[in-house]
Amino acid sequence: MTAGQVSDHIGARALLNSIPDVDWLLGDRGYDGHWFREALQDKGIRACIPGRKQRKKPIGYDKRYKRRNRIEIMFGRLKDWRHVATRYDRCPKVFLSAIALAALVIYWL
Repeated sequence: MTAGQVSDHIGARALLNSIPDVDWLLGDRGYDGHWFREALQDKGIRACIPGRKQRKKPIGYDKRYKRRNRIEIMFGRLKDWRHVATRYDRCPKVFLSAIALAALVIYWL
């Protein structure tokens, strides 16, 4: 868990060692960086991340990026839960439990 004002690069650097063995990684433009793409490639993971608009040479990405909207929909639904949206919990484990519970109820109903 990182603070709200921390960039996606710092969060990605912290999670890089805990990424499971997967074939693809979907990410938004905030995760676009040479070092991150190289680190994923070293782990054998193909990155499906669109390039930032400031890039001089555009980077292509796969059509699987369209599936990312499901993640955005989930975040939108989680924000409907006041306890999760305002983050009353200070302990990251309790906060993650609240997110898991809210996600379970959202998709159960």
